[in-house]
Amino acid sequence: MKYKEIITLKDGRTCVLRNATGADAQGVLDNFIRNHEQTDFLTTYPDEITFTVEGEAKYLQAKSDSPNEVELVAEVDGRIVGQAGIESLGKTDKVKHRADFGISIDEEYWGLGMGRALTRACIELAKQAGYVQLELQAVADNVHALALYESEGFTEYGRNPRGFCSRLTGWQALVLMRRELDE
Repeated sequence: MKYKEIITLKDGRTCVLRNATGADAQGVLDNFIRNHEQTDFLTTYPDEITFTVEGEAKYLQAKSDSPNEVELVAEVDGRIVGQAGIESLGKTDKVKHRADFGISIDEEYWGLGMGRALTRACIELAKQAGYVQLELQAVADNVHALALYESEGFTEYGRNPRGFCSRLTGWQALVLMRRELDE
């Protein structure tokens, strides 16, 4: 699935949303680590990240070549500052209609419209790939992200009160959300 869009952020800067490729491995990895340093709302801590540039390049190339999965990057001034993607929950008949959505953005770019643009792009690409349901999990305290997802049609279907165990705050509830794509 190929994607490219140029958007104007709320502060006037230009942002390119596009497929990540193997050549983006270092930039994606740098952004991934930076994002995990900036917030306690993501799955891992920077010291737990074990990806290599080579491994990341293979992962990104596989996503670039995939007919039903995607990893997008957001670039501002040639620097990767955000990423989002969709990943199949499986190939078996019972789950092949479902995909998982994930996103992370450099803190400097929060609130500028990049998250909404990446979310909308992933929704559209999930529809093109034939998925019927797009799913995500978000920390309950991440109210801005939850508001964005809700405004883009995701609805809560449950909570996991001990979804994450934060080193900083203890238990973090995870909100389980889904968006039907065949409406």
